[in-house]
Amino acid sequence: MEKIRISKLMAEQGLCSRREADNYIERGWVFVDGKRILEVGSKIFPEQKITLHSAARSQQLKLVTIIINKPVGYVSGQPESGYRPAIQLIKAETQFHNKGIRKAFKTEHLKNLAPAGRLDIDSKGLLVFTQDGRIARQLIGNESLVDKEYLVRVRGRFSEEQLALLNYGLKLDGRALKRAQVTWQNRDQLRFVLHEGRKRQIRRMCEQVGLRVTGLKRVRIGNVRLGNLPEGRWRYLETDEQF
Repeated sequence: MEKIRISKLMAEQGLCSRREADNYIERGWVFVDGKRILEVGSKIFPEQKITLHSAARSQQLKLVTIIINKPVGYVSGQPESGYRPAIQLIKAETQFHNKGIRKAFKTEHLKNLAPAGRLDIDSKGLLVFTQDGRIARQLIGNESLVDKEYLVRVRGRFSEEQLALLNYGLKLDGRALKRAQVTWQNRDQLRFVLHEGRKRQIRRMCEQVGLRVTGLKRVRIGNVRLGNLPEGRWRYLETDEQF
């Protein structure tokens, strides 16, 4: 059996991200079958057992994940001309203290903080930023099993056949979409639950069945809901919350 880079295996096993794995190896915090690994880029067999030093686990507990209610007009990642990145919303004065929990904002929490998934500039709602590579891997990529829920306002004439196509049968960029859960909420609003995150997926799906999206809001990612978080505000993911 072919050997595989340790950092790749660690990411696949959900121990950390590849970048974090290399950092842990440099610090001497990674063990394979009980033997300390010190060389970044080392390879092992997949069946070998990887463990982390308690210092690595302690560092992971300090990593933060942040939930934002992103307004329209902000971009998820890199800033675009004329628009601001959503990370600018994360500051002490915009923090929302849910259920009386008052975890203090620290500027160090912005270090290596990155969006775990996208939300288009003309969409709003739940957006996740995290320092934790394990959470990022859980939420994004083809292997993610976490579903996302959206409320979508639309215009156009519609039929049961079109609704069936939204649920299953459409393609984007020549590739079939995974089965979705799409239902009518009222005369001009649909509820989408998706198990993937293709670029501008909902808008493009609606276009294929003759609908125009006039508003899109993400209200849930996995088990985490937007809830009563006000638009433009943010909060920390709580210790008892899991996606």
